[in-house]
Amino acid sequence: MTNLLNEINMPPQNMHELKKHWLWTIIFGVFLALAGGFAVSSVLFSTIASVIVVGIAMILSGFAEVLHGFKMRTWGHFFWMLALGGFYIFSGAMVMRNPLLAASFLTLLLGASLIASGIIRTFIGIQIPTAGPKFFLLASSILTLLLGAIIIAQWPTSSLWVIGTFLGVDLFFVGMAWIGVGLTLKSSG
Repeated sequence: MTNLLNEINMPPQNMHELKKHWLWTIIFGVFLALAGGFAVSSVLFSTIASVIVVGIAMILSGFAEVLHGFKMRTWGHFFWMLALGGFYIFSGAMVMRNPLLAASFLTLLLGASLIASGIIRTFIGIQIPTAGPKFFLLASSILTLLLGAIIIAQWPTSSLWVIGTFLGVDLFFVGMAWIGVGLTLKSSG
């Protein structure tokens, strides 16, 4: 893995600086991995918190859109920018008002997207010649399709756990990756 660090296109002084902070990289990874573990251990809380963050982002984006509309009034799209900003503000407020309903909608959308993605990748995988990545593409297609089907089959109950579980698993594995980077930096001296 040390060879991998040598292949990074970075000035030597920057690489030296990066190597000096290997412990902080590991601490950051541990923090993310623990946050992922917490998210998985309380998926309902994680789901609600994630949806609330999305609602806040929608509201802030809406206000930014309205402000931008007022600043660009002479552009000729003033009404549309106000309408779009108002829609974001209203939608974000609805998400904040009922995060479980929003999680339900997002989970249904996620399940449908996974099914569609699995079907399309299966179609592509069937057309790939026998040699090469055909097996892995078809395997990932089937897993994606099954995951989407499980989410849809358990919907609306799956709305309580899917988003929080995905967030937790992602945080855990990203944290483990950063721990690996930190250990590599440490061993490269």
